[in-house]
Amino acid sequence: METFFIICFAVGLILSFLSVVGGFGHFHIGHFHVGHHLGHTHGPQSAGHNGGISAVNAFTVLAFLTWFGGAGYLLSRSTTFSSAVVLVLSAISGSAGAGLLWAALFKVLLPHERVMDVTDTEMSGVVARVSNGIRDGDGMGEIIFSQTGARRASAARSDDGRAIERGTEVIVIRYERGVAYVRRWDELTHTDTQP
Repeated sequence: METFFIICFAVGLILSFLSVVGGFGHFHIGHFHVGHHLGHTHGPQSAGHNGGISAVNAFTVLAFLTWFGGAGYLLSRSTTFSSAVVLVLSAISGSAGAGLLWAALFKVLLPHERVMDVTDTEMSGVVARVSNGIRDGDGMGEIIFSQTGARRASAARSDDGRAIERGTEVIVIRYERGVAYVRRWDELTHTDTQP
């Protein structure tokens, strides 16, 4: 029975280590491919409160296997319990370990995750402030703006070629090759209100 428990522990531990080393990404060992496919669904048919990811998945199965094997080995070596009692206590320990991992991943970490969308980093229409004045013509300056909850900076040029002083509020008209082409905010709002 001890051999069975140590094999369960070793397999669970080794596969857990490989998933951590793989960084939940893709890596190949010969013809063996390890990927990060979690089998989740999108849209209204998603089940459960955890985004459609089942409580029984590779992470929780590996946690169960590791805790089950480790607890079983320790209980069989250090106690006088019968094999049936050791098996039940090991299963309870494995379930507790898998439950802790599931709670940590799907109740604490994943609810705060969100998938970035292209519109989250769209530059056209962003309101910014000039932090380094933009010279007239093809002069280059810098703008500071907030996007996705962070303060960011970008190289900037005037869209109409006129100089824009430091501290002026601007709006990004277009974004090309890492440079934001901007216009004064008050200029745009002033022209919109005129008949």
